Amino acid sequence: MQDSAAQNADAVRASGEGVIEAVGDNLSLLGTLTGQLTEMARGLIEALPTLAIAAVVLIIFGFIASGLSKLASKAASKAGERPSLVNLTQTLTKVGVWIVGILLTMTIVFPSMTLGSLVAALGLGSVAIGFAFQDVFENFLAGILLMLREKMRVGDHIECEGISGEIMKISLRETYIRKLSNEVTIMPNSMLFKNPVEIHTDFPMRRHEIVAGVSYDTDADMARDLIQKTVEGCELVAKDKPVQVFAAEFADSSINYTVRWWAGSKPVDMHKSRDQVVRAIKRALDDAGIEIPFPYRTLTFKEPLPLKRLTGGDDQPAKDNEAGKDTA
Repeated sequence: MQDSAAQNADAVRASGEGVIEAVGDNLSLLGTLTGQLTEMARGLIEALPTLAIAAVVLIIFGFIASGLSKLASKAASKAGERPSLVNLTQTLTKVGVWIVGILLTMTIVFPSMTLGSLVAALGLGSVAIGFAFQDVFENFLAGILLMLREKMRVGDHIECEGISGEIMKISLRETYIRKLSNEVTIMPNSMLFKNPVEIHTDFPMRRHEIVAGVSYDTDADMARDLIQKTVEGCELVAKDKPVQVFAAEFADSSINYTVRWWAGSKPVDMHKSRDQVVRAIKRALDDAGIEIPFPYRTLTFKEPLPLKRLTGGDDQPAKDNEAGKDTA
């Protein structure tokens, strides 16, 4: 009995000591955490003046970036640069000032960090970011090169990869193209930079073309002269550019002429001049008695085809049957 009581007392004493040790460890861990948090709070309080100075420097650089970008935009506008290049100058000026401001702010917040180490870190980071965002930077660089181009300005009508419309805006990453049906297509700049682009409005005038056909019994020279004189008399056709009419081919039912003239390069100018030319040619050919043929088909049979003429007597039974059906 005394031995079992002693064993129980030892067990109770051991468990109590374990609880005390656990509580002590927890208190020690809590104390460590409290000390670290206290040190962090003290360090933050000590760094508040430095952070305030860095914030003030960053705000100052923000105003500088805004002011210099406006000055650069005004200077480019006064120099007669196109809107896309003015936008590029303004954007690059603002970005450059912000980069300098951020680097200076980081040297203020982290005094041990020098400008050289920041530039080196920025170079290494730019390589990693470049691989991760390759498409984004590709469109960015393509946008810069597109803005530096003398061709393809805002307001031009272009066609690229099956997309046709008017350029509304060229940004650093994409180009906004409004179709003739009024939808807006956003194209990545890399697509416009790497693929062939047709600029329909590069010059105020462009050449247009249609095909006009006349019947085979028409005098070819007379028809050509008539078409040429008619097109030259159209109001929307340029007078300082030659009108060209060529006999192009022997078609199935007509002799086709290729008719070429110069008019405005915008799509609406193209449609207006084509409408006027087509109506004028139709009216002139009708007045001259020249046929504009529709397709003829000639059927050839290898063996004789028997034909039977129906007389009035042959038709009478059929008519009587039809009358009987109507009466019934």
